[in-house]
Amino acid sequence: MTTVLKFIEDQNELRNKYKQLIEEAYNLRQTDSALSDISEYRAIELLDKLNRLKFLSRGQSHTSN
Repeated sequence: MTTVLKFIEDQNELRNKYKQLIEEAYNLRQTDSALSDISEYRAIELLDKLNRLKFLSRGQSHTSN
């Protein structure tokens, strides 16, 4: 059970970091477009990682039933 809780905690942490990077990209859009693009790129990478983790966790929930 602790592994599942750790997994969920890690997902929440990544989700919070994603939201932070998207907000940063939005705030930088008017002042520094290059930094905005970098933040947005990092956010997209995190979103991809979150989607892969979500996909993997779906597979585990089906096998444990």
